[in-house]
Amino acid sequence: MSDYNEVDKHADLQVLHSMGYAQELERRMSSFSNFAVSFSIICILSGGINSLAQATAGAGGAAIGIGWPVGCLVSAVFAVAMAQISSAYPTAGGLYHWGSILGNRFTGWLTAWFNLLGLVTVLGAINVGTYYFFMGAFGTPYLGLEDTTTFRILFLVVITGAQALVNHLGIGLTAKLTDFSGYLIFATAILLSLACLASADAYDIGRLFTFSNFSGAAGGNVWPETSGTWVFLLGLLLPIYTITGYDASAHTSEETIKAATSVPRGMISSVLWSSLFGYVMLCSFVLMIPTQATLADGTATDGMTAAAAQGWNVFFWAMETQVNWFVKDVLYLAIFVCQWLCGLATVTSVSRMIFAFSRDGGLPASKALAKVSPKFRTPVSAIWTGSILSVLFVWGSSLISIGDTPVYTIVVSCTVIFLFFSFAIPITLGLFAYGTSKWSQMGPWNLGAGVFKLFAFLTVLAMILIFVLGVQPPNGAALYVTVGFLVLSGIVWIGFEQRRFKGPPIGDEVARRAAEIAAAERAVGEA
Repeated sequence: MSDYNEVDKHADLQVLHSMGYAQELERRMSSFSNFAVSFSIICILSGGINSLAQATAGAGGAAIGIGWPVGCLVSAVFAVAMAQISSAYPTAGGLYHWGSILGNRFTGWLTAWFNLLGLVTVLGAINVGTYYFFMGAFGTPYLGLEDTTTFRILFLVVITGAQALVNHLGIGLTAKLTDFSGYLIFATAILLSLACLASADAYDIGRLFTFSNFSGAAGGNVWPETSGTWVFLLGLLLPIYTITGYDASAHTSEETIKAATSVPRGMISSVLWSSLFGYVMLCSFVLMIPTQATLADGTATDGMTAAAAQGWNVFFWAMETQVNWFVKDVLYLAIFVCQWLCGLATVTSVSRMIFAFSRDGGLPASKALAKVSPKFRTPVSAIWTGSILSVLFVWGSSLISIGDTPVYTIVVSCTVIFLFFSFAIPITLGLFAYGTSKWSQMGPWNLGAGVFKLFAFLTVLAMILIFVLGVQPPNGAALYVTVGFLVLSGIVWIGFEQRRFKGPPIGDEVARRAAEIAAAERAVGEA
């Protein structure tokens, strides 16, 4: 990082100190590293593959050819608005901090809990997705392994523990691996696209713009039977759910050089490149699906109908049917590594959120969770706590069902709703706070009042769309969980937290922290 000099370092410190925080974490992430951590969490080779049936078993080819770019634009609206705020307030746990400054203690506290619960559960969901990809690629076909709850949890303990250990050992090692992940995702997506195109029977471009309705049994019951319009709208959840996690750029602000410009660029570029490469990759996959195929009952049919009937198994079915076994297995190995690195970056994100919320007393055992290792300059307790909670969530929720639906499935359907709510709250507050005493000074990455307010307004509309789609069958229980969480939050806030929780330092409190900041920096060897 030869372009990072003492002037730049002083500027980053000044911004952090002006928000009342010490430089306890180590600032070793380059601008590319900040991009790479978000790009790794988005990971088109994780969500784009593991959730592919939401498109192929829904509206078919048009869900990719048309639906993917539409869904990516919905997600990008949040990223653009968040980038503006992140430039003004580049701090770890940024969303919580923004929600407090642009609103009040309650909106900051609510944002923190939405984001924290979303991150912990999404870490579990990402690693469960990695487990099922491993089973489909190697575990069952080569090793003869069976999916059991015990084996699934043991697998999660191993991979999540490895992700936590890497994070424990310092941001330098983590950044090197997420940098590598960025390059590996690019390379693997390109090679997968080329393999798909090389294995295609024909290039039927019309597939990508052909609307079908494979809801119900025709699509392996991925979606309940519904209208063609609804099944297309539900398919937007594939890109919307995949293109998320870019708040990691904000969470690692205090470890990123020139954060006020690097963080917003990291957010925007991670969404842009993920959207573009994901589109090319998934369009190539749709074109690879065989022209003719046979259903399970022996009936001959067109390839898209057969692909839809595979339900959640569509990716493995098409790859097994069309791609050379050696090429396929090499790609599977690269995808598996990318998915593990996706989880690694998510541990980084969730731990920084826990750390940031705890240093302001937002969590039980906050003092321990906010402690930074002087040796590794990482929030060790926060790293292991977030990782353990994600495994416990998967284990506990897998054992309990409501009706015929496992609690795990219900909670995961809420996960992205929670994350997007944590994005929408500070953005909406920013819409009203822009230019007032609460937000009078913009950062160097500045869209201007008109453009920011436009994107903030679009964020409100996008949030309504995501919530409406996210609570449709088979995820109807997500409505009750989300409303229940809001009611419970209100009760906890009124009954306990409004008297106890002070929120981040604002105004005179920042100046009073000067001695505390200096002591904290000396303790970790920064001063």
